[in-house]
Order: sequence, then structure tokens, then C-alpha cells
Amino acid sequence: MTFYDACLLGRVSPVGTSMDTDSSRGTTLPHVVFQYRVFQRSYRQGRKKRALIDDRKNNMKAKSALIIGEHIPQFLDTSPFFCSFETVQRWYSVFLNSIMKSLTVTAVFLFCISVPVFSQTISFTREDTLRGSITPERAWWDLLYYHLKVHVRPDAKYIQGSVAVRYKVLKPYQQMQLDLQPPLAIDSVTQDGIRLSFTKDGANAHMITLGKKQVKGETGSVVVYYSGNPVEAKNPPWDGGFQWTKDDNGNDYVATSCQGLGASAWWPCKDHMYDEPDSMLISVTVPEKLMDVSNGRLRKITSNGDGTRTFDWFVSNPINNYGVNVNIADYVHFADTMKGEGGILTLDFYVLPYNLDKARVQFQQAKLMLHAFEHWFGPYPFYEDGYKLVEVPYLGMEHQSSVTYGNGYQNGYRGNDLSGTGWGLKWDFIIIHESGHEWFANNITYKDMADMWVHEGFTNYSENLYTEYYFGKEAGADYVIGTRGKIQNNRPVVGVYNVNHAGSGDMYPKGGNMLHTIRQIVNDDAKWRKILRDMNKTFYHQTVDGAQIEAFLSKNAGRNLQKVFDQYLRDVRVPKLEYNLLRGKLSFRWTNCVEGFDMPIKIAIQGKGTRFIYPEPSWKSLKIKADSIEIDRNFYVEVSKTTL
Repeated sequence: MTFYDACLLGRVSPVGTSMDTDSSRGTTLPHVVFQYRVFQRSYRQGRKKRALIDDRKNNMKAKSALIIGEHIPQFLDTSPFFCSFETVQRWYSVFLNSIMKSLTVTAVFLFCISVPVFSQTISFTREDTLRGSITPERAWWDLLYYHLKVHVRPDAKYIQGSVAVRYKVLKPYQQMQLDLQPPLAIDSVTQDGIRLSFTKDGANAHMITLGKKQVKGETGSVVVYYSGNPVEAKNPPWDGGFQWTKDDNGNDYVATSCQGLGASAWWPCKDHMYDEPDSMLISVTVPEKLMDVSNGRLRKITSNGDGTRTFDWFVSNPINNYGVNVNIADYVHFADTMKGEGGILTLDFYVLPYNLDKARVQFQQAKLMLHAFEHWFGPYPFYEDGYKLVEVPYLGMEHQSSVTYGNGYQNGYRGNDLSGTGWGLKWDFIIIHESGHEWFANNITYKDMADMWVHEGFTNYSENLYTEYYFGKEAGADYVIGTRGKIQNNRPVVGVYNVNHAGSGDMYPKGGNMLHTIRQIVNDDAKWRKILRDMNKTFYHQTVDGAQIEAFLSKNAGRNLQKVFDQYLRDVRVPKLEYNLLRGKLSFRWTNCVEGFDMPIKIAIQGKGTRFIYPEPSWKSLKIKADSIEIDRNFYVEVSKTTL
């Protein structure tokens, strides 16, 4: 019997154990593989977590199965336990936060019966746990400040530098985790001028033993010296690192990008998104004829007398690790200012000399973008650091106050309209999208990559709002609805927590369409705009869990949206509205949906205007005097007219 057959028949037994060796500690940890089952009619409110697999009398059809390998005898035995798919994901997040010695997780998703079958095996290692979880060696200290010094030698693709890390002690502990990825190596670590010992746990995590006693409430600092040839970007920004290229004049043209991969690919840091420094100084030394552009404001340029110059950039605001960047080229600079909601905002542009004329025209869109997004989201979050747009050899990235650009000075996404409607050719995708991240990624930042939809869903939606601001509400709706053609529905939008794992790429268009759908539920444009602005005020310069954003939207929308989030973020199915209209009776229900899905939807009744109906998975009905209805296209759903 195949696993899929067992899933259908409800006869799945434990599949054994796997072994994973923790070489750094010389132990072998068994990982019990256990199972979850999600039924069509799951046990209400999660009260019952166990059931007999072969109790056929319940007449429950399996919707999915999730197998996860973990080291958790203290949580449950090897018997299967059952709950809703949404509950599994929430429980799994809590579980991983509790178990820090997790080494391997294998997830297999099988959607059966009413859901198209798909399967995927995801394996995680101890490296993923060390990278993606708040380990004890991270949890005890609060990051306050970095001073990154790095000497970049393009001729040898080599860097050498140091990072001063200032921190506050939250609770006494003597080991600090800092991360650096090979082939870079830490040469030494000091505190108060005294060398400290450190060990590697896996390839990237370095456990530093502090000499002096750490006392709660006190501050301290360590300095990490490092060098080597950093990871070279293979396909930036998606597969990032250092990118070493030449411009058309033969000059070195160098840039970094590292979202997902991690900033530890090129500098030692506390490489987890939950903790950010309050401020940062970035000092970059480059060949004398070149310029470095990094985050924040340029404080000074120092000629070193050895054929190099050092550029000091100071960031006055909290900044996430992957938002830190260096961009090195033979740049020319031009500037502008804008009177915005926060006062006078400086705009600085750095481009290659032969692109200056094109940039002066194309980059005018930056000010248009800022006006539109301040309208929708509130003041630009980094007035103290200014706004920069910097030409780079890759497509672009949302580096904080130093947005990078490589879209070829053309509208659209490399000249294409991702919506297929024509509206996406009215503006430069990289300027609009990457700058939108200043609000959603840099101002409001996910704590865990599993919640990357908070960045990409909202920023995808910002494209719609930009279009609406300049071309009208219907144009904005056309655009976001057009992007539905890019949705794959291949796996959930929410990823796996505590292992640095993002969900499906659907987080972009599906996330945007989910938010557009929620706007229709709110049904009040002024209120919706206030929600978006209040969100940026409430979570100003904060790292967040996705659950915080979900709760905020529910509270401020005045409606519990949990089932909406479960449907669009944690399930791969598009909810289907089935309806029948016969002799003045409209019958309707939701199918292809999570249990308890209760999203209202707007319909237009022939000759009667519009109204909301409130479908549930069971049939409901109402009397209307009409021969036909039309479902509002702004809701991301499927519609089927059926015969009862």
C-alpha cells in the first residue's frame, strides 16, 4: 500500500526514525518521525487531538497529511495526532521555539479528495536551526549598535575588516552566537582589548566565550576581525553574495545582495531578523578612483594615502541585516528634495556616468512614488537617513535608505507588465516595488522568514495602490487582478518557522490579492487607508510575527479575518463560491475551503445594486427578485453556478 493510499484510507502508521549526527558535540540524536492528519471535518476547536486511524464510522475524508521528523518525546509519543492544518502550523511554530536541538525536519504535504494532489519533501538540518531560530546564545543579549569596517579589494575578490558589536545583557550568559559564512573566516575576537576564545557550531555559527561576567542590564561590546573571499553571487539578488563585475568603461562595479542567504555571507553579525541594531556605522575602503554608496548618510570621505579611500555612512535608524549593503563603482551623483509629511526629505541618486541623462528622466518617478506611498502608508520611515536610489549590476533590492536599481531605465519589470493589463508599463517596477519595501520590510520587518509575506504581500499590493493613486481605482483593481495569472498555488504562502524557510513565491501576487480582497470586506476606502497608515505607525521600526499583522487587521477591520488568513496564507486552494438562482431564491455556499470559512462577498443583483452575502460551507439561501447576479471580481475566489 502506498503512502497516498494509506492517506485516503486513514491507515498511516509511524514510519520509523532518522539519525542525524551533531559532529560539533560528538552525539547522535534520534529523530522520531511522526504524523499529522487533517480531516474534512476536523475536531472542533482543537479540543480533541487524538483519534483512531481506522475509525471509519466518522466518515472523514483526508485532506492532507504532514509528516515531520523531530526530537520531541517530551511533547508526544510516536502515535499520530490530528488537528486542522492551520493548527498544525501554529503548533509547529510554538514547538520549534521550544526545541533548540532540532536537527532534521521532513515535511510531506499530500492534498487528497477535493484538493489537487501535490507532494513535497523539505529537509532541514541543524545548520538551518542555528540560522533560523533564536538560540540561547542569541536570546540573552539585545543588539544595540554595529560598526562595520570592511576593505574591499576587487582585484582579488577579497575583503578584510572588523565589526564592533555593542549589546545589552538581558539575562546572564557567557556564550554569544555570531554568524559568518565560509569561505570567510573569523581571525580573532576581542572584548576590552582581551582576546576571546570561540568555537564553530556547524559551518556558520560561531560561539564566543566571554571572559567577564555578564550582568543583567549592563552593556558591553566585542570586536570581531575577519577576512577572506566572500560567497560570490550566482544569480543576484535571488542567489546573492558579492557580485564582482566591470562597467562598460572597464571599471570595477561591485555590489552585495543577501536576503535569504543572510548578511553573514559577507560580514559577521547576529544573523537573525528578530533583532536589529538601533543605529549603525558602515566604513568601506575602496580603490581611490571608485566610490562606495551604503546605507544612511555620508559622514566623511578619507583619503588614506595608499591608493584607497574610506567612505563612512551612518544609519540613524534600526536596520535589518540584509538591508545593509555596499555598492562600489565609478558613480556620479545628483540630488533633489521633496516636501513630505515628515518635512524636507533629501533624495540622492548614484548612477554610472554614461547613464546620467537617462537616470535624470527615469528617476523622477521616485518622487511620484514617495508622494503616493506617503498618502497610503504614512510618512517615509527614514527621514533622518534620506532616500537613495543606486544603480547596480543586478535587478534591484530594498536596501534601507539605499534602494538599488538595475531595471535598465525602462518601465515595467524589465520592460514587461506582470499584470498583463498594460498598467504595469506606466511605471518602473523596480523603483515602485523596491521602494515600497521601505514601509513593508524596512519599517515593518518580519521576525522569521516564514512570514516573508508581510514584506512581499504588502509590497506587491503597493503596486496596485500606486496605480490607483495616479490612474484611478479601476486601473489599480485591473492591475492587481491581472497578477492572479502569476499565482501557482503550489504550496502555502507561510513557510516553516525557525529554520530560515520562506513560503511559496505566491506571497507576492497571492498576498497582494488577499489584501485587495480584505479591502473589499472592509468596504470603506477611507477606513482601509487609515488601517494601512496606522499599521506603519503601530509597528514603526519594529520586527513582527505574521500573527501580529493578522490580529491588527482583524481588530481594525472590525471583523475576525482568521479564516481568511488561514485560507490564503496556509492553504493552497482557491475558495469556490457555488450558487444557484431559481425562481427568486438564491442559494449559496463556500467549497474548496478551510473548515469554517466564512468570508462575506459582494454581489451585484440585476437592477437592484450591490449587497453582501455571507456564505458558509453549508448551503444558505435568501429571496431576491432578479434573474441573474454578478460576483464582485475584486474578491480572489472561484465562482460556479450549479444546479441543486
